[in-house]
Amino acid sequence: MDLIQSIALSAGLAWASGLRLYLVVFLAGALAQGGYLQLPATLAVLQHPLVIGVAGVMAVAELVADKVPAFDSLWDSVQTFIRIPAGALLAAFALGEVDPAWMLAAGLLGGTITAGTHFAKAGSRLAINTSPEPFSNWLASFGEEGMVLGGLWAMLAAPALFLGLLAVFLVVAGFLLVRLWGFVGRLLRRV
Repeated sequence: MDLIQSIALSAGLAWASGLRLYLVVFLAGALAQGGYLQLPATLAVLQHPLVIGVAGVMAVAELVADKVPAFDSLWDSVQTFIRIPAGALLAAFALGEVDPAWMLAAGLLGGTITAGTHFAKAGSRLAINTSPEPFSNWLASFGEEGMVLGGLWAMLAAPALFLGLLAVFLVVAGFLLVRLWGFVGRLLRRV
């Protein structure tokens, strides 16, 4: 695996974990077990049938939980304590056997990417949940799943393109987070 592929794998796993951690772990493990994804030895555990099975069950649970308005925000609040550290670990271990300083740097950056993605997702879903109809929630949920699938495909097929798109996403997510912070402040003042 060359440097761009390693960086794309590290950043991609972190980014996608902020949206759908369990789906990412399931897909990475299943694709690696099927020979479609070369994971470094430090992430070989993702190929274990137990990890794939548990991640698959949790991915289905998240798929259902994410479609229920209001419950999805509760789910996201609990997942804050799971997605961010897991995304940081996946990012760090995706570099493989490297100097521990590089792994730590990748973990810090990966955790930041995961946190930004997660908070943009959770904040936008909180805003969507103020709408009385459920269809916007479902549309957002399916859109997030599509982003994860498309992002992982781009990460594998065109790592440099993926990194460019990720940079754009992070800028947009940063803007969205600033706007959502204002929205939450106004919402809290009304309550």
